[in-house]
Amino acid sequence: MTRSRAVDWAIGAMGMLLLLIIAAVVAWFVISTPATDTSASTPTQPPSNTTGGATGNAPPADLGPDETWLGDIDVQSNLVVLPDSSLTDVEAQGYGARSGPDGLVIDRLDVNATVPFASVAAELGGDSQIRPAEGGEAEIRRSVEVLGRQLSVVATGTVEVQDGLIVVEPSSIDLGGPDVLSRAIAATVRRFVTIEQPIDGLPQNLILRDVTVQQDGFRAELSGQDVVLAEGNS
Repeated sequence: MTRSRAVDWAIGAMGMLLLLIIAAVVAWFVISTPATDTSASTPTQPPSNTTGGATGNAPPADLGPDETWLGDIDVQSNLVVLPDSSLTDVEAQGYGARSGPDGLVIDRLDVNATVPFASVAAELGGDSQIRPAEGGEAEIRRSVEVLGRQLSVVATGTVEVQDGLIVVEPSSIDLGGPDVLSRAIAATVRRFVTIEQPIDGLPQNLILRDVTVQQDGFRAELSGQDVVLAEGNS
């Protein structure tokens, strides 16, 4: 019984190998064309570019033999993991990706991505929660300790970009008690519900330009020139 099973496995393996060989041959004939005599023909020259940089769809004139250049870039990803942070629903468009000994640099890069509320809340600390509020504002909920007592704080504020940071400065703070009490303690708890957070791990020269509030996070618009995606060895 054991020998028969081993023989069956061997036959199956040979069959799979034969199918792979056939598939490879078919693929070769699909992607290739018959060779022709090109000795009398004049080779087509690539577009000339004497400006030193990329123009149109032409690579830069100073592209070295050990470098790779890619023209247009259009990327979409459900998740991008950066050092110390993550982005979701990422859409990126770029032009002129140059890879070589000096690293990987993109001439121009525009990115739209979502910074999840949970990521920002974790940086804020404690039991913080962030959710969308009316009028495009963000709502921050958390517990804070004041004079040895725990208070539940709900703050709302507009979101904006300041010096490359996602900033939410509370315009209203609710402690769940009388307004007089809330106003008296608001100054004390304000710093616990104020967001001033960068998007950690962004490539060099990729800058946060704008941010809005959506249902699952902060929608960030980023752009930059000469964006360094990877450092070179030189």
